[in-house]
Amino acid sequence: MDKVTILASEEGVVLFSKSSCCLCYAVTILFQELGVTPTIYEIDQDPECMEMEKALMRLGCNAPVPAIFIGGRLIGSMNEIMSLHLSGGLLPLLKPYQTWC
Repeated sequence: MDKVTILASEEGVVLFSKSSCCLCYAVTILFQELGVTPTIYEIDQDPECMEMEKALMRLGCNAPVPAIFIGGRLIGSMNEIMSLHLSGGLLPLLKPYQTWC
């Protein structure tokens, strides 16, 4: 759990992913189109993969990936990101991390 929370708080926008996850790829593209380059941790490439998956689930993720953190706070999965985006709530969260304004 400590590793996940430390990694999530080191950068502004953090995506926990798996190398074969198409939803992770889709949310990465969305962020890039919104001017944000997320830090991506592919947990299946980490020796502590199983522990990281369990930690993400304990934090409240329905599925271990994609798990998106903004400003060190768990936002959720692709569903939560898309809901925020459609309601206009995503851009204000991303504004401090945009590379262009």
